[in-house]
Amino acid sequence: MGQVVDISLLLSMTDRAAPLAAPSAMHPESWRLGAQVEAWARGRGLVLGDPDTSPLGRARCERLAARVFPTAELPAVDLFARWLTWTLALDDTLDHPPLADSGSAVHALYDDLLRAMRRGHARPGARPLEAALVELWDAASANMSREWRRRFMLHLETHRDACAEEAVNRRVRHVPTLAQYAPLRRRACGPFLYDLLEPVLGVELPARLLRTPRWTTLALGVADIVAWSNDVASHDLEAARGDVHDLPAVLVRAHGLDPDDTATIGHMVADKIADRVEDAWAAARRLPEMLDRLELTVAQRAAAAQVVKVLLDIPRAHVEWLAESGRFGPPGESPAPLRLDALASLR
Repeated sequence: MGQVVDISLLLSMTDRAAPLAAPSAMHPESWRLGAQVEAWARGRGLVLGDPDTSPLGRARCERLAARVFPTAELPAVDLFARWLTWTLALDDTLDHPPLADSGSAVHALYDDLLRAMRRGHARPGARPLEAALVELWDAASANMSREWRRRFMLHLETHRDACAEEAVNRRVRHVPTLAQYAPLRRRACGPFLYDLLEPVLGVELPARLLRTPRWTTLALGVADIVAWSNDVASHDLEAARGDVHDLPAVLVRAHGLDPDDTATIGHMVADKIADRVEDAWAAARRLPEMLDRLELTVAQRAAAAQVVKVLLDIPRAHVEWLAESGRFGPPGESPAPLRLDALASLR
C-alpha cells in the first residue's frame, strides 16, 4: 500500500477540525536552539556524521520544541528538544533489527536504561542512549516531586511494554484490530514526553486533577491526534519495511479495504483524527467547571491553565513540524513543495 495519505491531508482538515487551523507561533530563538541541539546530539553520539544522512539528523526536533513552547525560557525549550531527540533516537533503535521483532530485546535495552536512571549514572562504555538519558533525567527531575518522578518512570515502563508488544506483533505478523491499536499506539508514542510539559513550564499538576475523566479525555485525545498524525507522515516508510503499526494500515485490514483506494482510506483517517480533535477540545471546554469542584489553589489552577494551553497547541505545532521535518523522506530530500505550499495557504 503506497502513498495512501500524506501530510497534505492533515493540512487540508481545517474546515472539519477548526482547532488545527490557527498557525502555531515560533520561539524567536529557534535558530540558535537548532545549533545547540545539533551540537548536543552529535556530542552525545546520537547523531553520527553528516546529519542529513540519518532520519534523526534530519528531524529538526528543535523546530517542534520551538513551536510547542514559543514563549518559554530558552534553556527549558532546549531541554524539551533534547528529550525529543533522544526519544526519536530510541524509536529508531526499536524500529530496526535486532530489536524490531524481539520483545525480549526491547526489555533488555530498557532494563539497562531504567537501571542507569535509578543509580544516577551510565555504565562505563554504555551506549549513547543510556548516557544521554541519565543527563536528561537529572535535568528534568531536579525540581520535581517524588510523585512526578514516579509518574514519569511508569510512563517509560508503559512505553517499554508497548514497544515490546509491537515487536512481537511484527515477528508473528499480527495486525492489531482497531480496538487494540488505539491504546497500543498511544503507549508506544512516548507518553512520558507529556509529563515533561510540567518541568519545562516550571509547574507541577496535582495528582487528583490528572485522575479526573475530563483531564484524561483531553490528555489521551491529544496523544491520539499526535500519534495518528505521525502515522500519516510515516506510513510509506513503515509500509516499505512491512510494519503495520500505523492507522492507515490498521484501517485497511479492519475494513477489508483495497490498499489502492486512497480516497476512502484518506477520508477514514481524517474522520478518526477529526473525531479525536472534537473529543479533546470538548473536554477542555468543560475543565473550568471541574477545576471549581476540585477546589484547587490559585497556583494549581494557574499551572493547569498553562499545561492545558500547551496541550491544545501541540496538535497544530506537530502538523507544522511534520511538514518541515526531513525525518520521513529520503536522505538529502527537502520537505515536499506540496507540504509547504499547503502550509503557507493556511497562514
